[in-house]
Amino acid sequence: MKASEIRKMSKDEINAKIIELKQELFELRMKQATGNLDKPHKINELRKTVARLKTVLNEIDGSEN
Repeated sequence: MKASEIRKMSKDEINAKIIELKQELFELRMKQATGNLDKPHKINELRKTVARLKTVLNEIDGSEN
């Protein structure tokens, strides 16, 4: 997910997406711990996407002041 796509989303949508991705990240970590993870690169990808979402959310919050 690109930052330009994220900027088109509302704050509520961004927060919902963060929660969704964190849940998916948790599930991937559990699979990794049990040795059933097929695509280990997905963990880093999700972490970076969550960081992007949080960064854009902070930009939105900062511009409102």
